[in-house]
Amino acid sequence: MSLSSALSIAQSALLTTSKQTGIISRNVADASNPDYARRQAVVTSTAPGARSVEIQRAANALLFRQNLSALSAWSGQSALYGGMDQLDLAVNGVDNASSLSTAIGNLQQALQLYATSPSDQNLGASVIDAAQLVVRSLNDGTKAIQDFRTQTDGEIATAVDDLNSLLSQFQDANKAVISGTRSGGDVSDALDQRDGLLKKISEYVPVSTFTRGDNDMVITTADGTTLFETVPRSVSFAPSPGYAAGVPGNTIYIDNVPVSAGAGGNTSANGKLAGLITLRDGVAATMQSQLDETARGLITAFAETAPSLPNKAGLFTWSGAPAVPPAGTLVNGLAGSISVNAAMDPSVGGNPTLLRDGGANGAAYVANTGGASYSGLLIGYGDRLDQPIAFDAAAGITKTSSVADYAANAIGWFEGVRQQASTTADAKEALAARTAEALSNDTGVNVDQEMSLLLDLEHTYQASARMMQTVDDMLAALFNAVG
Repeated sequence: MSLSSALSIAQSALLTTSKQTGIISRNVADASNPDYARRQAVVTSTAPGARSVEIQRAANALLFRQNLSALSAWSGQSALYGGMDQLDLAVNGVDNASSLSTAIGNLQQALQLYATSPSDQNLGASVIDAAQLVVRSLNDGTKAIQDFRTQTDGEIATAVDDLNSLLSQFQDANKAVISGTRSGGDVSDALDQRDGLLKKISEYVPVSTFTRGDNDMVITTADGTTLFETVPRSVSFAPSPGYAAGVPGNTIYIDNVPVSAGAGGNTSANGKLAGLITLRDGVAATMQSQLDETARGLITAFAETAPSLPNKAGLFTWSGAPAVPPAGTLVNGLAGSISVNAAMDPSVGGNPTLLRDGGANGAAYVANTGGASYSGLLIGYGDRLDQPIAFDAAAGITKTSSVADYAANAIGWFEGVRQQASTTADAKEALAARTAEALSNDTGVNVDQEMSLLLDLEHTYQASARMMQTVDDMLAALFNAVG
């Protein structure tokens, strides 16, 4: 072997080692970046003594797809559970202290006390005060739910904007991958960026992908709707300035295809968008229906009756008074319009004794004609609160129940769904973490392994340097001999 050949081989070895060292240094520097895939320097011989370094990026398509799916499931579940916590606090207060069930329980106690001493007008006023608290719970609960739905609408609009922005960024990253692939350059950084954006996109909607020529990627949703193909498809949503009970929310469209909501505490909603729709039009809307049905039950329980005459609203009245709402039929927004009958409310000049005697709807409905100790109506109202009546199945809980039990069952329904949402959120979060860990273990950077490789390269560098030093000594000796 000539000295020039030996020098060329040593130089090639040093250059190759330098490139390998640079790749390992990059791996170590980005070891904590969850979107970084490990690079590997693959050395190939192109001619005797000549070498080239090809950069290969670690990838595992199966683990990556599993991680995307887990991220979508967790994001949808997290949106549902987080919103339910907020909704519960707004409607029921801390530990259900301001819940409708608590208010109805207090009304029953006040009514029982009044029935034991019907001549005590102060006890009568206390029943009216307790009824006012029930009404306030229904009115405030309705406002809180509809405000929550409006707020959730705003969150949906923000999420849609974020998703459109991510898709625009994905387009840029995809173009960089295609361009680099066509030119034969290293596209590892562009692939990292594209995969990182894909993870973020999957948090909003569940995605599926396939790759065409030149590494061009196409994204579809879980139901097959095209989300990205060369250019982003439109994700559109028109937020509402406000909501009323029974008014459905506006739809999110992806490429003119509506996004479906999920159902249940262990929600089938994958992705933040579906989770928020489930909150707005599922949980919150059902909660409102239960308030409306409880309000209807209260109006019915306290209605004034008279022989051969229709029942009319008594202690509790509403926008359709004096008629009583139809039996077993949901009236949207009833909980927001219910009020205490002014004829019995002393704060506006009413007379609480009308509750004891009857007559808020005229003389034909008077039951007590003079006895201050009369308690028949009061006892009857208490009995009606405990008697089963028909409720609309659209409200999501039992069809037949007493008003008091129905209000308690509404809290039980919500707490059951929330508990299931909490447990499932923890499970889905753990799955997302495990799939991310598995992906990282397979494609991420192991710093200990990289440092071991770096040590091996140091030995290779030293050997190449010694070869160059030997060639240099031999050349120096040759020049000295010629000179």
